[in-house]
Amino acid sequence: MRKNIKITAAAAASAALGLGLTACGTASDPGAKTEPGGKADPSKALVVAASPTPHADILNYVKDNLAAKAGLKLEVKEFTDYVLPNTATQSGEVDANFFQHKPYLDDFNKKKGTTIVPVADVHLEPLALYSKKAKDIKDIKPGQTVAVPNDTTNEGRALKLLADNGLITLEDGAGQDAKLSDIKDKKGLEFKELEAATLPRALNDVDAAVINGNYAIEADLKPAKDSLVIEKAEGNPYANFLAVKKGNEKDARVQKLAELLNSAEVKKFIEDKYAGSVVPAFGAVKS
Repeated sequence: MRKNIKITAAAAASAALGLGLTACGTASDPGAKTEPGGKADPSKALVVAASPTPHADILNYVKDNLAAKAGLKLEVKEFTDYVLPNTATQSGEVDANFFQHKPYLDDFNKKKGTTIVPVADVHLEPLALYSKKAKDIKDIKPGQTVAVPNDTTNEGRALKLLADNGLITLEDGAGQDAKLSDIKDKKGLEFKELEAATLPRALNDVDAAVINGNYAIEADLKPAKDSLVIEKAEGNPYANFLAVKKGNEKDARVQKLAELLNSAEVKKFIEDKYAGSVVPAFGAVKS
């Protein structure tokens, strides 16, 4: 039986307050802290926070098929937002997380004062443009509304996708953190900024929406098949990775999990299960 624990934002916040972020715990207690420099007890379960799809799916494949043979005890906690996995990792409530890419983490650390660091890239979830009204990108016309993620890095990523496909023109020098004010020519389009998780539900209310790969999959959208346009995987800086609080990179359990997440078995699992909607992107995280 899997020990998955789905946690909503409210529930997780209440749990954190109730626990008081206790510094000590038993082998099964996610409050059992990892000592800096990788001195954690290797017999304790490694607790990893993850988004449900595809991150927790991949971790559970590792847990059910690879971890025991490698001598790794693995516990997966599912979070449904993009904030709590990092704050829980920073506080020591969990040992690691798997849900984000480098531009998002850099922005999060800067704004929140956290010290989360990447360990190993695992996969890419191509961002894509979807519509229930248009059958082709050429059907997106002036006067129509396009929804985009409202967090800094994913909005910039969404705007780049639209610019690369001719729907807008960005100001010269607009980079990964581009925002609506950096659009030089909207070409008659209107934009609505929404929380990334709500974008699939907004498809009925807008003409098109740029949706993160994990949320698209959860909404039964197939990025490789259902999107009007999709990000290219080659040279993409948005690979998702395993991450820990700085100082815990050498934890033997973390290193073992990183190795398993970059294994041939996981590569095959991703390719077979997601058919191009999630793409293996193994290796060291690019700075």
